[in-house]
Amino acid sequence: VDVAKQAAAMILLENDLGVLHAGILEGRRTFGNVMKYIMMATSSNFGNMFSMAAAALILPFLPMLPLQILLNNLLYDFSELPLPLDNVDEEDLVRPRRWDMTFIRNFMLTIGPISSLFDLLTFYLLMTLLKADETLFHTGWFVESIATQVLVIFVIRTRRNPLRSHPHPWLTWLSLGVVALAMLLPFSPVASGLGFVPLPLEFFGLLAVLLAVYLSLVELGKRWFYKRYAAPAEN
Repeated sequence: VDVAKQAAAMILLENDLGVLHAGILEGRRTFGNVMKYIMMATSSNFGNMFSMAAAALILPFLPMLPLQILLNNLLYDFSELPLPLDNVDEEDLVRPRRWDMTFIRNFMLTIGPISSLFDLLTFYLLMTLLKADETLFHTGWFVESIATQVLVIFVIRTRRNPLRSHPHPWLTWLSLGVVALAMLLPFSPVASGLGFVPLPLEFFGLLAVLLAVYLSLVELGKRWFYKRYAAPAEN
């Protein structure tokens, strides 16, 4: 018996194969949630990279201050802390999935440019409609960047229609809480220390329209992507 235990890759303490079944499902659920974060982070960062590069070429000032970038990343990562608890769609549990860098790269190249497009549109609206100076520009892009980066998880986290796939409540509330905090920071006592100024009400109207169109386009891009690339990635 001792030799058998030493040679075994796994030892069942009870005569129940259900333990293996539960472990396999938990492994697939964990893999699915890890993929959600990687796909969201790579596509978002890819888009932001081009947005920063474009802004540096057309603006006479930095598009966002270093402290604001660090705060942006901190809030973004904080909003995703409940992601390991998130629900995973049943179709992602019925068969094993494998790590596929080509799949991740293609998703990044599909969704990332949509993020860049809306960042550039935000730049245009801030400079033309709101006549933003340097500080107002920093504030407006910070809020728009947080809102788009955080809320897009509700689209990316499922292959289904996002309204038919329910996220974990903690993920919902923490994500919405971080977006609300980002919107309130420019009106808080710490705003000046962070380089923020209060945003005009017109900005939030524009932001609501931008978010609705952005999330809709990401959903369309996601559906197109899975129709084209999902089958090869799952073989």
